[in-house]
Amino acid sequence: MKDNRFVALKKTPFHSRTSLASRTNKWYAWNGYTVPTEYSTTELEYTAARNGTSVMDLTPMGKYEITGSDAHHFVDYLVTRDLSEMEDNTVAYIIWCNEDGKVIDDGTIFKFSSEKFMLCCAVKILNWLNDSAEGFDVSIKDTTDTIAALSIQGPTSCSTLKNYGAQDLETLKPFEMKEFKIDGYDVLVSRTGFTGDLGYELWTDPDNAETMWDKVFESGSLLKTRPFGMHALEMTRIEAGFIQTNTDFMAAEEALRPVRMRSPYEIGMGWLVHLNKKNYFVGKRALKNEKENNLTERCLVGLDIDGDKPAHGSVIYNEKKEDIGIVTAALWSPTLKKNIALASLQRPYGIKIKENIFAEIYHPEELEYKKLWQRCKVVKRQFYSPERRNKVPADLYE
Repeated sequence: MKDNRFVALKKTPFHSRTSLASRTNKWYAWNGYTVPTEYSTTELEYTAARNGTSVMDLTPMGKYEITGSDAHHFVDYLVTRDLSEMEDNTVAYIIWCNEDGKVIDDGTIFKFSSEKFMLCCAVKILNWLNDSAEGFDVSIKDTTDTIAALSIQGPTSCSTLKNYGAQDLETLKPFEMKEFKIDGYDVLVSRTGFTGDLGYELWTDPDNAETMWDKVFESGSLLKTRPFGMHALEMTRIEAGFIQTNTDFMAAEEALRPVRMRSPYEIGMGWLVHLNKKNYFVGKRALKNEKENNLTERCLVGLDIDGDKPAHGSVIYNEKKEDIGIVTAALWSPTLKKNIALASLQRPYGIKIKENIFAEIYHPEELEYKKLWQRCKVVKRQFYSPERRNKVPADLYE
C-alpha cells in the first residue's frame, strides 16, 4: 500500500529554470509543489520588485475552471461580493464563507464569459466548490497542474512585457485581462498581483513555460529583472497590507476550534460583503446578523511601531498591560523606513482606540533575547500604494 504521507513534491513547469537561478538552494512547499524561498538574497529580490521587474513562479496557485450555463449565477452565489454586473475579460478580488459567515479563503475570479470563469486561491477547495455547486448547471475542474503562471511585478514590469511581445499592454486597466499570441503560443495577461505595485500575471500552457521564462528575462535584461522568491513576496505583501490565509487568519475549513475562525468584518474585508446584493450568497444570513447586531469581536489592522526591531509574533497590550491581540505579520520596511505590522486586535482597540497600545518584542542579540516594550499606533493597513499601481497608461521605460 502506498504511504501518501511521503508523496514527493511536484516540480513546476519552470523548475528547470528556477533551479538553475537558485544560488541558495532554499525551497518552499506550496500546494504540493516546490518553489524557491530565495534565489540569491531576499533583499535584492525585494529591491527588484520595488525598483525594476521581479519574476515569480506562480504555478502552485490553486486554479479552478468553472463552466456551464449557471457559471455566473453560481460564482455570484459562492462569494460575498456582488458580481452580478461583472464584465467579460475582467478580474475581481473576492472572499467566500461558510454558512456561519466565517471566511474559507480569499482569491481572484477571472471572467471570460457568463459561462466560463477561473477561480484562483491559496488553498485546495475543489471539494467545497463541488458541494456548493449542488443544483447548479456547472462543471468544475482543477486546472492547477495544466496552467503555468508567472507573476511579473515592479515599476518596469510593463516595459519588460512590451519587449516580450504584449503590445499596447500599457492601456490595460487594473483587474483587466487580455489574450496575446506571443512567439506562436497563447498567453493570458492580467493586471493583477500580490505586491501592491504595478504588475501583471501571465497564464499559459505548461509546454510554453521554459520559452516564456527565457523570453521574459531576455526582454527585461536592461530593466533590472530578477527572479523573486517567497520571502521577498512576504515583504511586499505586508507593505501592501494584503492578507494571507492561515497566516493572518485561519481558513474556516482548517481551524481546529470555532473560536479561531474569522468573519470578513474581523479581517478588514467588510468592504467585500455586499448584503444588499439581489441574490442570496453563502453566509449572508450570519453576516447580516453580525452586522446588524454589532457582534464583530476583532479587527485586523496596520500598526506603526516604534524602533526598528520587527514585532514577529508579538503580543499586543493596552496601557494596563492587558492582552488585546497579536501580530500576524511584521517587517522593517526598507522602502518606508518604518517598523510595520499586521495585527489582530480585540475591539474596540483598532477601531475606537488607536493609540497607547504596546508590542512586546523579543529580539535576539548575541545568543540572548532582549525584551523590548514598544509603543504602537494603528494606521491604514495599506502601508504602501504608489501611484503607478493604478496608473493608465502604465509607465514605460527604455
